[in-house]
Amino acid sequence: MRQRKLKNEINVVPYIDVMLVLLVIFMVAAPMMTTSSVDVPTVGKANQAPTAPLEVAIKADESLTLTDRAGNGKEIRVDRKELPAMIRAAQERNPEQPVLIAGDKNVKYDAVLTVMDELQRAEVKKVGLVVQKSSK
Repeated sequence: MRQRKLKNEINVVPYIDVMLVLLVIFMVAAPMMTTSSVDVPTVGKANQAPTAPLEVAIKADESLTLTDRAGNGKEIRVDRKELPAMIRAAQERNPEQPVLIAGDKNVKYDAVLTVMDELQRAEVKKVGLVVQKSSK
């Protein structure tokens, strides 16, 4: 009887078959995927700089201060109940003035959400959050 010689080659035919099946699947599935678009403002549309914001600062002890960056820039200590009325009064003078909420990093996230919720209930428009860029 003759001895057979062992081959040290890898049979790649099954791998090629799997690759071709995956290629066909992706070619069929790719046109069915929906894409989303983001409407980004362009420089041509922004003919004026945005107005200076009203800034609501939430301190570590959860006290609130209101600063009008368009006005004198003076911080006013505000009670949580009178905050929406003061912001609405400022936005009646300038409806496009945004409101920014700056929360101390040691304040609970719940306090920031409570202020945002109160402003949204009072139908205050253009509410945003102030963050600092990390220096890494």
